[in-house]
Amino acid sequence: MAVPKRRNSKTRAAKRRTHYKLTLPRPIKEADGTWRMPHRMNLTTGEYIKVKKDEKK
Repeated sequence: MAVPKRRNSKTRAAKRRTHYKLTLPRPIKEADGTWRMPHRMNLTTGEYIKVKKDEKK
C-alpha cells in the first residue's frame, strides 16, 4: 500500500486541487431567439424537443 514519506503542505495540496473544476451547463438559444437551459422546457413556447407541453402521446 502506498504511504507518503512526508506530509504535503497546504499550499502543495491546494495547487493540486486547482484543476478540479465544475463545468456549469450553458444556455441554449432556440430557433425563436429565446434562451433555455439544456434538458429543460422552453418557458415561453412550452416546448421540449419540439413537443408541446399540452400534447399527450
